[in-house]
Amino acid sequence: MSARPSVVVVGAGLSGLAAAWELSGGAPGDPDAPRIEVLEAAARVGGPLVLGDLDGQRIDLGPDGFLARRPEARTLIEELGLAEDLIDIGASGASLWLRGQLRPLPRSLALGVPTSRAALRELGGLSWHARAAAWRDGLAPRALRVGDDASIGQIVRTKLGDEIARTVVEPLVGGIQAGRIDDLSAALLLPGLLAAAQRGGSLLRALAASAPAPAAAAGPAFHSLRGGLGSLPQALVEHLAARGVVVRTGAAVQALRRVTGEHPLVVETATTATPADAVVMATPAPVTAALLGSWDPDLAALGAVRYAAAAMITASYPEASAPLPAGTGVLVPLGTPWAGGGTLIVTALTFLDRKWEPLRQPGRVLVRAHVGRSDDQRYAAFDDEHLSARVADEISVLLGWSTRPIAAHVQRFLPGLPQYVVGYRDLIAPARAAAQRAGVDLAGSTYDGVGIPAAIGSGRRAARAALTRLAARP
Repeated sequence: MSARPSVVVVGAGLSGLAAAWELSGGAPGDPDAPRIEVLEAAARVGGPLVLGDLDGQRIDLGPDGFLARRPEARTLIEELGLAEDLIDIGASGASLWLRGQLRPLPRSLALGVPTSRAALRELGGLSWHARAAAWRDGLAPRALRVGDDASIGQIVRTKLGDEIARTVVEPLVGGIQAGRIDDLSAALLLPGLLAAAQRGGSLLRALAASAPAPAAAAGPAFHSLRGGLGSLPQALVEHLAARGVVVRTGAAVQALRRVTGEHPLVVETATTATPADAVVMATPAPVTAALLGSWDPDLAALGAVRYAAAAMITASYPEASAPLPAGTGVLVPLGTPWAGGGTLIVTALTFLDRKWEPLRQPGRVLVRAHVGRSDDQRYAAFDDEHLSARVADEISVLLGWSTRPIAAHVQRFLPGLPQYVVGYRDLIAPARAAAQRAGVDLAGSTYDGVGIPAAIGSGRRAARAALTRLAARP
């Protein structure tokens, strides 16, 4: 009889914790169920998901919601018995800062791109050149030949012109990835846009035809948890402990070694050496490359993955001297001039207490500012105090407020978001295959997309792959 299998998960962000949850989901007391250990270098679990206190409120200092249309997060929350804590987003819509004014975004967007000339007419602040480009796309569309990938920027600029790409699509799509649409892969991030471009003809018409029907788009776009999304990692840890999973923080992995003997792998920290039959690596690409790069050139190539660091500045304001615009926030095009010289560093604002009803307090407003892009790391030169002050100055302009924040918190994210540039698949697929040949599965945003549902799905898929290999052992 073979020994009880051992699986080590490296990294206790959401992907790693979701992997441990999937790995430990067998029948209680099953003697053949694997022993599972999760190793996390940081002092806490959860990665960017973190709760904190601001002006007497417990709030998410990192991501605060997740897409409702993807099932992975909701499914996990239900499995944890937290379904009653789910809350729906409390508002919809957003504004765009154009030509010194807030302009409501049109509702008829597909993949962040307007789907008709009518949608562009709804958006004030565009020049006649931009509207003429949309008109031309409907009557005499520009030719564009694309293969199995192209940058989002190439497609939109060719079809709809520079202004729509720069002032509408870049803030929407580039902001989500903290990157630039001229670098980002349409195949990975907006496959519907790539498919529309591959058809030829009018991009607007192709996107309109593929847009979901209103009934399909009904319901809230985002969910969160009543106690904050940052409560999810701790809930996972508590449930994992009940399943016998060992979660260790402050335990940086220093080496993974292939060995001969009962277990083919050993995972080493400064103080421990854990034998393993399978390993799930839920770590940023540079960490994975450093630990596994000597095994295979395709794993070493993960060191070339580029990340965009970013930060969120959350501020509590007294009730504003000017009303908030409708919707959940404001998008700011890159290169927007700043009266203090140069351009704004804020790329977006989120009205947290507009989004989530439990955060609403009389006489207070919670505003979050987002800063940082792949090619704009100016914020990193500021300490927290000066960054908060600069952001408050920019908020005063964007919202027309004369009030200053009561309190503010700066949360910095390193290494940040992986940049899914054109050709990214050619880097990731060989690395994943090389890792699997060695009994290691890769999980996380480097491989399967950004966002809470993507992170959970990635971890669970990696765990299922590991369990399949273990079941096939002689």
